[in-house]
Amino acid sequence: MNAVFQALSDPTRRQVLQLLRKREMTAGELAEKFPLAKSTLSGHFNILKNAGLIVAEKNGTSIKYSLNLSVVEQTMAAVMDLFDVGKPNKKGKP
Repeated sequence: MNAVFQALSDPTRRQVLQLLRKREMTAGELAEKFPLAKSTLSGHFNILKNAGLIVAEKNGTSIKYSLNLSVVEQTMAAVMDLFDVGKPNKKGKP
């Protein structure tokens, strides 16, 4: 879980996740959205892949990225549990 939170700590990586929330994209399509060197973006993609947040599928010479929804859901559940979201508070209210 630490790798997930470390991956989420960077604004560029969060923006990549937001873009992939809408649809899967190739590395080239993602690169068009950022004013960064491709090597820098590749580093961000690797951190997101290592955290399990995205999945890469190589097709010929291009790589297509998509969200790994199960890890995103597990992360959301962990954050909600951390802050007792949805649990009754001390006054008995949810």
